Amino acid sequence: MEEKLPVDKFGAACLVGFASFLAFNQVVIKVTGQGFNPVFQAGLRSAIGLVVLLFWMWAFSIPLAMPRRAVFWGLVSGLLFTYEFILLFVALDMTSVSRASILFYTMPVWLGIAAHFLLPGERLTPTKAIGMAMAVSGVVVALAGHRGSETSLIGDLCALAATFGWAAINLLVRVTPLSQVPPQNQLLYQLVVSAIIMLAISPLFGDVIRNPGWLHFSGLLFQSICVVSLAYMMWFWLLKRYKASGVAAFSFLSPVLAVLLGWVLLGETLNPQIWVALGLVAFGIYLVNRRQKKPQQLEE
Repeated sequence: MEEKLPVDKFGAACLVGFASFLAFNQVVIKVTGQGFNPVFQAGLRSAIGLVVLLFWMWAFSIPLAMPRRAVFWGLVSGLLFTYEFILLFVALDMTSVSRASILFYTMPVWLGIAAHFLLPGERLTPTKAIGMAMAVSGVVVALAGHRGSETSLIGDLCALAATFGWAAINLLVRVTPLSQVPPQNQLLYQLVVSAIIMLAISPLFGDVIRNPGWLHFSGLLFQSICVVSLAYMMWFWLLKRYKASGVAAFSFLSPVLAVLLGWVLLGETLNPQIWVALGLVAFGIYLVNRRQKKPQQLEE
């Protein structure tokens, strides 16, 4: 097995860029929602992303087949992916980017809690427990304050519920035969299932077409090509090259950058409560992902 490297300057630059990319995508989803209803937008994104992924797999001669024992779990991950993005897109349609992002990027906290009970060797350390408590406190602070027309309690709750789907997918990949499936094939199942379901049910969420213009079509293409396909592949390349603990430590940047971009690009109101919530969640996620130093390996 190829030894993974600690994050160097090049890796750090890539991870900061990746976090910025994801944060900017929250703004793009919000803006694109002015042209399409949220679930139709998400379904189109999956459908276009699927075409890009199939071309990419064809170009690099990557087989489409998945081991039979993993097919069922591929379908389950597709359903969880559908659940996650229906809720996230609805959240961004109803509430601000800053609030949705703070809640959505608490995923490492919920994954860490689940892993403590379900995965051997993933017990909570005191530092991680403190980090989780801080992040959960940040969630409470964020949910407690609603000021102005750009906020919605239902939207906030959708963002929080969406992150449970994200955490469940990460857990599924670690404890089922999907762990032996290449990431491209995992994504293939997720895009197929989500495109079919979301496009089918999108009329239930209102008019599928609102008032689309060139900006909204550009946002849709950006999400489909740059985020769903290329950014996903970049993420797995980083995980393959660098140690997971180092890669995960950068996850706290995404909610910070998303809040700042929502303020700069969309003029969202940032009251003191948002800054408190952001600080608690971001630092909590940092502690959850912080690599623990062991003075001497006294015990296994």
